[in-house]
Amino acid sequence: MSTKQFLLNPSRTAKQGTHINISKDSDEYIAMTTTVTMHEDDMAAIGVSAGESVLIKSEYGEASFKVEPGKTPEGMLFVPYGPPTCLLMGAVTDGTGMPMSKGWIVDVTPVGEA
Repeated sequence: MSTKQFLLNPSRTAKQGTHINISKDSDEYIAMTTTVTMHEDDMAAIGVSAGESVLIKSEYGEASFKVEPGKTPEGMLFVPYGPPTCLLMGAVTDGTGMPMSKGWIVDVTPVGEA
């Protein structure tokens, strides 16, 4: 197991966006927003398997996510927006009202089974 840097691109998904209106406290919403998708080769490089957890750290904060393999380019991570991604955002908005929410360089460290 080792720590490695990745490019994290959180985004809104249709399913996750719909569940905002249903309940952010639902098990399904929580599962969506606490699961990070990685390329299988990246998972192997840091020694993590599907269903295990990783700690993702940005310059602003950190959060834990369950890992699943998916169709992401090597070196890039995807997770739907949610409370955990908010922990990784800074507070500076440059006058837009929204902090930078994509393209973060993050450190990812495996922490074992979820």
